[in-house]
Amino acid sequence: MTGLVTVSVIAITLLIAGLAFFLFVLGTQLSRIATLLEECAVLVWKIKGDAEAIEPGLEHINHTGGVVAGALPLLYGFAEDIVTGATYEPRPEDYENPPALPAMGSRRSRLMEGVGYRPE
Repeated sequence: MTGLVTVSVIAITLLIAGLAFFLFVLGTQLSRIATLLEECAVLVWKIKGDAEAIEPGLEHINHTGGVVAGALPLLYGFAEDIVTGATYEPRPEDYENPPALPAMGSRRSRLMEGVGYRPE
């Protein structure tokens, strides 16, 4: 019977030692997590302070964005009309380029007309 009591005492002692080690490791990790959360809380308060300076202009930005979003269908329609008128149509294969012709007459400068001089 003494052997059974000894083995039971040793088993209970090992169980208590294992639980103590587990609680020590758990406490260490929880204290590290608490430190990191405290640092995060400080950063969150700094971000909140920075965001308070931006908040009044944000309403103006949202209003402007709403106006632009409302105009997008109209702008899209204009863009479609522009693209339709500017669509490239290739020349037919039997098209021949005409020969280059020289300019008719002499070239004249318009500098004199720009200052008001008009020779007769």
